[in-house]
Amino acid sequence: MKNSNELIPLKIIASGTALPEHKVYSSDLDLKLNKPSGFVQKHSGIEYRYHSDYEASPARLAVEALHNTLQTHQISPDSIDLLISASAIPIQALPYSAAHILKESQLKAGTACFDINASCVSFVSALDIAAGLLATKQYRRIAIVSAEMASRGIDWSHQESSLIFGDGAACMIVERGDGKSGIVTYKHETYPEGLELCEIRAGGTRKNLRTGMEDKDFLFQMQGRPLFKLTASLIEGFTERVLASADLKMSDIDTVIPHQASHLGLEHIRKRLNIKDERFVNIYRYRGNQVAASIPTALHEAIMTDRYYGRDYVMLLGTAAGLSLSEMILKP
Repeated sequence: MKNSNELIPLKIIASGTALPEHKVYSSDLDLKLNKPSGFVQKHSGIEYRYHSDYEASPARLAVEALHNTLQTHQISPDSIDLLISASAIPIQALPYSAAHILKESQLKAGTACFDINASCVSFVSALDIAAGLLATKQYRRIAIVSAEMASRGIDWSHQESSLIFGDGAACMIVERGDGKSGIVTYKHETYPEGLELCEIRAGGTRKNLRTGMEDKDFLFQMQGRPLFKLTASLIEGFTERVLASADLKMSDIDTVIPHQASHLGLEHIRKRLNIKDERFVNIYRYRGNQVAASIPTALHEAIMTDRYYGRDYVMLLGTAAGLSLSEMILKP
C-alpha cells in the first residue's frame, strides 16, 4: 500500500476553457428530432449544450482554451516547454493532434508536444504523466489541453446517445510547485469485456477503404444498459481501492469532480459512493458530455467557484470506453 504521506509534486497554476458559439437548447432538438416539447430535456437532463459548425477547427478550439488560460493568468507562451493534447477523438489519423494545436498557437516552434488518448479520462492520464515528467525536471511548465467536437460523431438515429453530447475545450497549466501540492494517489484499470460497449469503429486501420466500412462506423455507438451494468459492478470496489491506497475515506474528500457522462450516470455514482451533493461538481445541465474535455472543464468550474484551492483533498473520477475506470486524488 502506498504511504499516505507520499506526494507526487504537481501544481495547477492556471486553467481556462473555450466553447463554440452555437448554443443548442434541448427545445431545439425537440424540433430537430420531431419530439414533443420537453422530451429531450427530460430524457437527457440537459438544458443546453454547445455544438460547433462543420467548418470549425478542433485545433482552433483547443488553442482558444490555451490562449484564454495564458492571457487570463498573464503567462508567457514562451514559458511553456511541453504541450500535451489529451483528447479522445483525434483531429486526423496522422499527424497527431498536438502538432496541429501547436501550429495554431502562440507557442514557439520547436516546443515538445504529443497526444494522450484514454478516451473520456485522457486528461486524468495526462495529469499523471505530466507529474512524472516534471519530477524528472526535464520540463518546467506543461500545458495540457483537451478539446472535443463530439457533435460530429453523433448518430442521430440512436436516441440514447444522440441527446447527451456537447463540444468544448479546457486547458490546465501545471508545474512541479513547491512540493506541498500534488497527486496523493492515482489508479487506472481497464476491463476489455466492455470493449465494444462504447466505440467509434472507423478512423484507424480496423475500418477503412481497404478493409471495408459503412457510414455508421464513423459515428459514436453505445450499448447503454450493458455499459451501465458493467460500470455499476466495478465502481464501488475500484473507489474503495483508490481510497485505501491513500488511507482515506470518501468523507475526507472535499470536492469530487466526475466525468460528466450522463445525468443518470452522475446521480448513480453520487449515490453509490455516498458523496454529498455540495461536494459533487455537476455542470452537465449546461455542457452535456464533452468526452475528454468534461473533467478538466468541471475542474475549471471547481477552481472558479472556490472548490479546489484551499481544500485538503480533491478527487477526479471517470469511466471511459475500454472499459476503463480512472480516479486521482489531488492535494491542491
